[in-house]
Amino acid sequence: VYNPAIGYSQGMSDLVAPILAEVLDESDTFWCFVGLMQNTIFISSPRDDDMEKQLMYLRELLRLMHVRFYQHLASLGEDGLQMLFCHRWILLCFKREFPDAEALRMWEACWAHYQTDYFHLFICVAIVVIYGDDVIEQQLATDQMLLHFGNLTMHMNGELILRKARSLLYQFHLLPRIPCSLHDLCKLCGTGMWDSGYIPAVECTGNHPDSDSCPYGGMVDEPSPKSGNDCRRGLKTREVFAFRK
Repeated sequence: VYNPAIGYSQGMSDLVAPILAEVLDESDTFWCFVGLMQNTIFISSPRDDDMEKQLMYLRELLRLMHVRFYQHLASLGEDGLQMLFCHRWILLCFKREFPDAEALRMWEACWAHYQTDYFHLFICVAIVVIYGDDVIEQQLATDQMLLHFGNLTMHMNGELILRKARSLLYQFHLLPRIPCSLHDLCKLCGTGMWDSGYIPAVECTGNHPDSDSCPYGGMVDEPSPKSGNDCRRGLKTREVFAFRK
């Protein structure tokens, strides 16, 4: 066993099969697969803390980009916020959701690390934005959501989803400030994430029970009496986090 700490997990064959079909050499395929498994940002295990971290990022992105869907998840309580419907997307890198050719295109888009190391999460959000309206309109429960997205397997438009994911990333890129909960989505990208070289300001969400201050240096706007003009400016500021569908 090359890496006994990882061993074999269900789904590994899903990941190695398209690599073998492309590379056509077992030895080269093995080392490509080793590199893939070492890329822990894109590959997670359900037993790893990394999986929960990615789900947290995804929840925050949905709260930012698709408020109505996030509110529906929150209304279902902890079960809804676990987002069981998307675990397979992250674990298998969309391998079972799309035909091999489309899945490989998504892998390449993620491996490019263009402007973020977490492009796969923007793909997840794009799927929800495009195919999640029925979930909200019909007020689907957790198990029904799992069935709804499961039924979309091999029936989703991969090209449309990739375009939407790039659009969402572009809109995220334009934000002058981001919530501190998404700070690491920028930090891990290194220099040059933003085309202009501009790093957005960080706004603290206030959700740091183990710390008196924001660990990311985020600022919290203190409430104060405001004039009518100030209120209108405040409304415009809050709209900074509004996203087009």
